[in-house]
Order: sequence, then structure tokens, then C-alpha cells
Amino acid sequence: MEAGTPTTDLLEITVMGCGSSSGVPQIGGPDGRGDWGSCDPAEPRNRRTRTSIVIRAPDDRRLLVDTGPDLREQLLANGIPYADAIFYTHEHADHIAGLDDVRPFNWALRRPIEAFGTEQTIAGIRQRFDYAFRPWTDNAFFRPGVEAKPILPGERLSVIGLELDVFEQDHGRVTSLGFRCGGFAYCTDVVRQTDDVLAILEGVDTWMVDCLQFGPHSAHAWLERVLEWVSCIKPRRTILTHLGPSMDWATMKRDLPSGIEPAWDGMIFTAPGALAS
Repeated sequence: MEAGTPTTDLLEITVMGCGSSSGVPQIGGPDGRGDWGSCDPAEPRNRRTRTSIVIRAPDDRRLLVDTGPDLREQLLANGIPYADAIFYTHEHADHIAGLDDVRPFNWALRRPIEAFGTEQTIAGIRQRFDYAFRPWTDNAFFRPGVEAKPILPGERLSVIGLELDVFEQDHGRVTSLGFRCGGFAYCTDVVRQTDDVLAILEGVDTWMVDCLQFGPHSAHAWLERVLEWVSCIKPRRTILTHLGPSMDWATMKRDLPSGIEPAWDGMIFTAPGALAS
């Protein structure tokens, strides 16, 4: 996709959710009210819904990254009435299962919502939510309305006035998409990065990255791997997401090196972005 000369301005990023595929707490526990693992139930920042963010551009348009199963409650909790477009990292259920809840976006905007993802991701979503992709014949919006926008890794994507450099990530048995938008980069659901991707990320100001647990995992990054990546790309600020029940917020906040911190649901921060001219 052709891109103009980018300009730089601040983005506002809202962490809709920063939890693993089962959330924190997980269903279960001795009384059936949740299995918190190593997380302190008394710390509200340990309560995590499934991973998603919203990026607000300087002109107030919003890009939603993934539509997990907690989307309705996330939108209400963060005071976000709609998004102007959706970017999908991959087709796993914890990143797509809330698609029905984009219907109020259609009501607000009176149009289908553009959804960007790889051909494989779009096909996986369409298999589960075929009705959301059917052509529109009226504006009743009794079902969610989504317009598929297939993209390729390596593409420079222009969406809601932002320029995203999109790249492929190793997520174990499948791949996912990450992206960099000026000084902000987002890399959830990744266990390995190529040297080419690390070169794209080098020198980023603020990096949000998958860190499921303290020890190794077959499909997700863990703390030691994230620290290796940080030493390579040298971001000013690193924010950990997709945190599992072993990742107690206060413990991480106390023990993590300077410049690295855990996310929490409802966290809001700013980062320099790349805007299309």
C-alpha cells in the first residue's frame, strides 16, 4: 500500500485487557469463584480480561486491536462507545470471540466496520461469524457489519490516519501479526521474533509485548525472552501484556528492571505515533 510521508504525534493507548486466554482469575478455584494462581486477589490490577487495546489518534478516531470475548465489558469500563476500524492479530478465540459486540459501532457510524487481518485470519473469523461479512442491504444493523480488509506481513498499512508497519510473528503452531506505528509497537501472542522484526523494532519508544509467565512456554514469550529482546531493541519503555495467573502485579512492579512494567486493565498511556500526511 502506498504511504505518504509520515508526521509524528502522540497516540493515546487504552489497555482494554492484558490477560491470558483464560483471563485472571481463571474459572475454578476452591470455592468456584476463581483460580488466581500466584496473583493476589486483593490487588485489583491482577484482575485481567482478555488481551486487547484501543489506539486513539490525534483526530479522535480509534483503532481497536482484536475483539476478545470480554469486549462489551471492556468498552463499558473504559468509556469507549465505538471504534472506527479493527486490526486483528490472529484468529484465536480469545482475540475474536467478541465480534458480535461491534454491532453498536455500526449503529454509531451507520456503516460496516473495516477489519484488517491476514487472509488466514479473516478466513478463520469468517468461518465462525459468516453473517457479519454478508453484504449490506439496509441500515438496520440487526447483526454486526464487518468489511474484510486482507493485509500482508511486511505491508505499510494506512488506517484511521495512522501508518502501521505490519510484520509476522511466530506464535508456536500458528503466526500472528505485530505492528509498529512510529514510536509505539505492539507484539502480543509471540514466542520468537526474527532478526528482521527486531530490526524494525529497534529504538522504539514504547513497546507493548507478550509475557505470559516467568518460565518458558511453547507459544508465548516469557520474562527472560522479553529481557533478551529489550537488550537488543532498547525501547525507552516496555509494557508487558497477555499476563497469566503466575504474574502477580505487585511482584512484577517490585522486581522488574527499570523501564519495564506490567500492564493492567484500564491503563492509559501515550506514545509517539506515525501519522499519514
